[in-house]
Amino acid sequence: MGVVPLQFPAGQSADSLGLDGTEVFDITGLEVLNDGTIPKTVEVTATKADGTTISFEARVRIDTLTEVDYFRHGGVLPFVLRDLASR
Repeated sequence: MGVVPLQFPAGQSADSLGLDGTEVFDITGLEVLNDGTIPKTVEVTATKADGTTISFEARVRIDTLTEVDYFRHGGVLPFVLRDLASR
């Protein structure tokens, strides 16, 4: 599984949104990466242990198609190993 690099919108932070790191995050809008499209933003919903949710829009920091490939393969190392194994 790759790490999704996201950036809070201007003026927002984990503190201002009330996030403490214990939440489960659902991210919608990344599906378009499978089509070779890089979304500018995605919708993030953070669910706390008590069931309350916090939703916000985040900027996607996947900036190149090469980074899309890295993400889809689970990171740089898995990408390189799969490439080497296919030769």
